Amino acid sequence: MKESLQEIALKWFRQAEYDLRDADLALKWGSFNLSCFLSKQSAEKAMKALLFYHGYEVVRGHSVGALCELIVSREPDFSNLVSASKWLDKFYIPTRYPDALPDRAIPSEVYDREDVERALAKARKILDAVKKKIFGAN
Repeated sequence: MKESLQEIALKWFRQAEYDLRDADLALKWGSFNLSCFLSKQSAEKAMKALLFYHGYEVVRGHSVGALCELIVSREPDFSNLVSASKWLDKFYIPTRYPDALPDRAIPSEVYDREDVERALAKARKILDAVKKKIFGAN
């Protein structure tokens, strides 16, 4: 039996919550680049969950900012999350690949606790907003 879009949305949101939990764990380990990446992934998956929830059958792309802008057409109050969403996009590739950084830098040596704390805060804000829309929770 084929999953409903609501079921798909819930799966995506559950994974977003796990990614955020793992971002917190990576912070505790001192793996700042991984925590930043997982924060971005969490926000991306939450945005995708909301799009499925709103009936989108296909959701493609990895830009949290672009996904948020798409959501704004259905959820105008998400316009206040566009800036945070776009900010998280910078953690998609450079947090993982040394050739995406200048000079001899590698991801494991570039990111710091401040980057992580900001990324986690922005991701949490996005997840909270999506959760409120899907579950009506505060």
